Amino acid sequence: MSEKNKAVFLDRDGVLNQEMGDYVCKLEDFHVLEHNFGTLKELQDRGYLLIVATNQGGIAKSWYTEDQLAEMHAHLKKLYAEHGVEFTDIYYCPHHPNFTGDCDCRKPKPGLLLRGIAAYNIDPAQSYFIGDRERDVEAGTAAGVKGILINSDQPISEVLDQIA
Repeated sequence: MSEKNKAVFLDRDGVLNQEMGDYVCKLEDFHVLEHNFGTLKELQDRGYLLIVATNQGGIAKSWYTEDQLAEMHAHLKKLYAEHGVEFTDIYYCPHHPNFTGDCDCRKPKPGLLLRGIAAYNIDPAQSYFIGDRERDVEAGTAAGVKGILINSDQPISEVLDQIA
């Protein structure tokens, strides 16, 4: 059996890009937090896969399209790649309970993390989920991953000591 991978799952808004207080609906409002480039490069160099897991209920509300979301994610990947950081994958939940009903992928449910764990042979016990909402920690716990709660837009470097 092949050796399992370890990962750091990352919420998007407030962790990788600036928290706007509501949905980021267009590229010009999508501001990447540059203070995390070096920290995520260090985690990657330490052997962690970097996987984004984000609720994007604005799609269900028709506030933006999946094409607009793809444009924001391409921009995110490009800026991080310029600093040697590669995201293994980006998972998002396009649902919103008031518009599409219940689903298994909207955090605090663990569906997005479980998809990544299965797809990339990840050992949850060696993995982490960094988020700026309690629902991120809850999703991590439900998936067997250690959740790390940060403040919105807080540098990840300030919690690096919590990652083995």
